[in-house]
Amino acid sequence: MLKSHFLTRDRSFYAQFFRMILFLALQNLIVYGVNLADNIMLGNYSEAALAGTAGANQVQFLLQMIVSGIGEGVVVLASQYWGKRDISPIPAIAGIGMRVALATGLLFTLSGFFFSREILWLLCKDEPVLEEGVRYLRIVCFSYVIYCVTTVLLSTMRSVENVRIGMAVSVMAFVVNITLNYGLIFGHFGLPRLGVQGAAIATLIARALELCVALYYVLRIDKKLRIRPHQLLATQPHLTRDYVKAATPVILSGLSWGIAQFIQTSILGHMGGAAMAANSIAVTLFSILSVVFYGSGSAAGVIIGKVVGSGDHSRIREYVRTLQVIFLANGLLTGAALYLFKEPIIGFYAVSPEAKALARSFLTVLSITAVGSAYQAPCLTGIVRGGGNTKFVFYNDLVFQWGMVITLSLLAEYVWHLPAVWVFFFLKSDQLVKCIVAVFEVNSYRWIRKLTRD
Repeated sequence: MLKSHFLTRDRSFYAQFFRMILFLALQNLIVYGVNLADNIMLGNYSEAALAGTAGANQVQFLLQMIVSGIGEGVVVLASQYWGKRDISPIPAIAGIGMRVALATGLLFTLSGFFFSREILWLLCKDEPVLEEGVRYLRIVCFSYVIYCVTTVLLSTMRSVENVRIGMAVSVMAFVVNITLNYGLIFGHFGLPRLGVQGAAIATLIARALELCVALYYVLRIDKKLRIRPHQLLATQPHLTRDYVKAATPVILSGLSWGIAQFIQTSILGHMGGAAMAANSIAVTLFSILSVVFYGSGSAAGVIIGKVVGSGDHSRIREYVRTLQVIFLANGLLTGAALYLFKEPIIGFYAVSPEAKALARSFLTVLSITAVGSAYQAPCLTGIVRGGGNTKFVFYNDLVFQWGMVITLSLLAEYVWHLPAVWVFFFLKSDQLVKCIVAVFEVNSYRWIRKLTRD
């Protein structure tokens, strides 16, 4: 019997985990870096443009949450097959996820184009902000289907520990998006000055190039899976049932989370354009600094899924203890960085003094709640979900998002009439309370579930 240590001494674990974190964090950093650059450019174009695109991006955020769930469903199931050295079902699993993602993307595209004003009116009734948001959404919605396909392809690669292609795609998108944004928003490089419409066109072009690169890599370069187009179209009922069982809670969790975030933005949006702009500034900076703990959750999910799939559970406990220490340390560093960097970042924005003051307060709140986010999010979405229990996170999010966050924030704004910073605090308060749940659930080891077939 192998001797168990509190923290693992398995060097291959650290090498594998930190290598994956490096690439996943850099990939997310580049994605959020594009968002930050967009925000700064649009903030210097006009505050209405910044607030309008922030509202429109909530539609995209909802889509991202759902499609991320679809991709995570692929990862949870495929990583266990990868762990047991059986790659033959993985292309078919990817194809199932892709069909679900395509249907979702098409629905969002049609809704965003034909009902853009009605959707954005739910978030903000400030007419100048609404007009800018509609101009942006009616163009950027055509990138949704493209994004869905790319996400499933990259999730499939991640399930077999191939994370480099995701970073390469993001680097390419970063360069294209930033360059085109600068040219099309302000009219540089001989391009027309299009404002928010220019930002939407830049995003659409970058998404299309992302898909081209991802498709070429998966179908022509990848040597692990060697996927061919006909494999993505194959129908295998038993795998479809397995995917639906594993992915449905993850997709519903993403849907619930996305809708909740949509409502949260609506709550802040009804407090005025300054609150919307401040929220956009604060959340964008938080997203950039949180790339490591979101990357660590993704890496943990693949590693734990692989170990569960292999059937060799001898090191799971020391792996889980080690991961929890890493998550907590990262939370403390992220919180400190948010507090220290808030002033320099806010200084880049040409927004009103009210918006800057609110952004400063919002970032102070996030510097505290980030510690909780960095621990509980990768514990639950990485360890618990990666280990095969995809239902727990869904039920947990339902309780906290709808029973606590939405209820308290609505009371804070419409009943107690508290200042915007207190409303924002209630919107993020679940990140601290969820840590208690994460500690007990992760260390119970009830989440270990074998999802593969013999």
